[in-house]
Amino acid sequence: MVLIHLCAVLALLLSINAAAADDQPRGEIRFAVAAQFPPFQSRNQQGQLVGLNIDLGNALCQQLNVRCTWVDQVLVENFPALEARQFDAIMGIAPTSKRRQWVNFTDNLYPFTTRLVARKSSGLLPTAGSLKGKRVGVLLGSNREAFAQSKWAPAGVIVKSFWLNDELTRSLVSGQIDATLQGTVEIRRALLDTAGGQDFGFLGPAVSAELLGNGVAIAVRKPDTRLRGELNRALVQLMQSGDYQRILQPYDLDKPCLTP
Repeated sequence: MVLIHLCAVLALLLSINAAAADDQPRGEIRFAVAAQFPPFQSRNQQGQLVGLNIDLGNALCQQLNVRCTWVDQVLVENFPALEARQFDAIMGIAPTSKRRQWVNFTDNLYPFTTRLVARKSSGLLPTAGSLKGKRVGVLLGSNREAFAQSKWAPAGVIVKSFWLNDELTRSLVSGQIDATLQGTVEIRRALLDTAGGQDFGFLGPAVSAELLGNGVAIAVRKPDTRLRGELNRALVQLMQSGDYQRILQPYDLDKPCLTP
C-alpha cells in the first residue's frame, strides 16, 4: 500500500513539473525532420538543412521570437520520440486519421497532390487492377507507402520502398520498377523536369484517400495545445504579412500537372 501511495505521489509531482514547464515563456522550438524529401527537406552539399519545410519552420520561429532547433530523424513518423520529449514537434507530415490517434496537427501549411508516374507509353492507371503484377516505388516511411501497402499490395501490386528519391527515380528510369506513387512537387524536381524524365509523366487522375491526406502540417503532442495554437497563429500572421507567399513562390506548388 505504501508503494502504491509513493508511486501516486511521484506521478503527481511529474505532472506538476511538466505543467510548470509548459507555463514558462517559450525560448525554443525543436522541430524533428527527416531530411530525405527534397525539395521540402534535405541537406545541401554543405550539410545544411534546406527546403520549403525548413524555410517555413524558421519563419514560424522568427514570428514567435523563439530559437529554431532542427533534430534530424531517420523516419518521419517517430511518435514515440515525440512523446518522450526528444523534440517538440514534427515538421512536414500529412494529417491522417491513423496519425491523429497519436498526435494532434496544426492547420495545413500547404496542400499537396499525389499522382502515379510512369512511362507515358505504359498505359498504366493509379488503380489496383491496372497495377496488378507491376512494381510500384514509394518512399520509405511516407504516407504513399502506407497507402500502397494497405490498398494496392493485397491486390497483387508489388510495392518497393526506397530511402531516397534519387535511388527511386534511377530504378524507374532503368526499368527496375514500373511506376512510382509520389507527391507532384517531389517527382517533378527529381525526374519530370529533368532531361532524363521526358519519357515519363503523370498517368491518370490524382490519387485521393484518407491514408494520403490532402496537405502538410506540423504534428505536436496531444496535450500541447499551447504550442499548436502558437504555431497556427504564427502561420496566419505569415500569410497576412505576405511572407508566406514569398516563401512558397520558388517551389511552384501550384504548377499545373499535365497528363500525356
